[in-house]
Amino acid sequence: MLLSSCNGKSRINDDNNGDTITFKYAEHITAVRHDGYVDVKLSNPWKSGTILHRYALINRSDSGKVIPPSDATVIYTPIRRAIVTTSPHCRLLFDLGAGEAIKGVCDLAYITQQDVLQRAAKGTITNCGNSMSPTIERIIALAPDAMFLSPFEGSSHAQLENIGTPIIECADYMETSALGRAEWMRFYAMLIGKEDTADSLFSTIEHNYNTIVEHNKKQKNHPKVLTERVTSGVWYCPGGNSSMAKLIKDAGGDYIFADDTHSGSLNLSSEMVISKAINADIWLFIYYGDRPLTRNQLSTEYSGYKTIKAFKDGNIYECNGKTSTYFEEISFRPDFLLTELTHMFYPQNNKLRYYKRIQE
Repeated sequence: MLLSSCNGKSRINDDNNGDTITFKYAEHITAVRHDGYVDVKLSNPWKSGTILHRYALINRSDSGKVIPPSDATVIYTPIRRAIVTTSPHCRLLFDLGAGEAIKGVCDLAYITQQDVLQRAAKGTITNCGNSMSPTIERIIALAPDAMFLSPFEGSSHAQLENIGTPIIECADYMETSALGRAEWMRFYAMLIGKEDTADSLFSTIEHNYNTIVEHNKKQKNHPKVLTERVTSGVWYCPGGNSSMAKLIKDAGGDYIFADDTHSGSLNLSSEMVISKAINADIWLFIYYGDRPLTRNQLSTEYSGYKTIKAFKDGNIYECNGKTSTYFEEISFRPDFLLTELTHMFYPQNNKLRYYKRIQE
């Protein structure tokens, strides 16, 4: 319900009930549709019971009719000019048919999506520099309707807010389920006027994902799975309650840290990981390089790798983040990654999308 004010505009009444937009998997979004606007609240994943950001999504045709609540960031939709700081969100906007709205990006060197690279080369997309410290002058020149960026605990966007740039906090990566993260596309679609497209796409993803899960429940063997490798003396592994750990389980795997309760990354010693990974049947990791790795290179890097069953059996899979579309796609296409993991855990000469089996 909207309350009429003396100037002819309608004021949002926080106490009334609108139509709740149901999110089946995403835990950090609530959205209520009212006449003339959508009230969206993103819960703070780092501080339970608090709000990370509140938005009033107002259709441009109603922009002169609604007075937004004082604690909400107003976004006039559909967004026509956006700066997108992460490659997954660039990919999503193109997949939803709103790629033309992207006028600026950050960290261009880490983007492999050809649509973005070609437009950047033509000058229709501006490189706004490092996402942690973007070039303010370029942002001002672009005059964006909004800027999509990934927040982190304690992060501040004061400099961007001071120049009047509305911030879309892309905290989807803090969801603990793959479908929960992917469902954020429905929120982003509200911003760009592609709700029906996103609903249809997410329905397909959900069906694909759950069909694979049900199939894998019938598997009798569940290979033990190890992920990642040592970096500067530390082995960073997904926590047992992370979306990756759940993906491994849904693919039929037995993650070696499945009994851990953390949703973030575990910073472990190599000795600790090796003690758990001795009997791992599958080892998969992501790396950045100009050429594929070999088992000899791995054993030279750290001799402890040679004690892992997957190393001895040759069941090592690498994903080159430098050339693969892995990081651009998996956030919002978990069905792709689940298919990939299933093919690695239960190989039947399937072609892999992201990973490659390491050769001698």
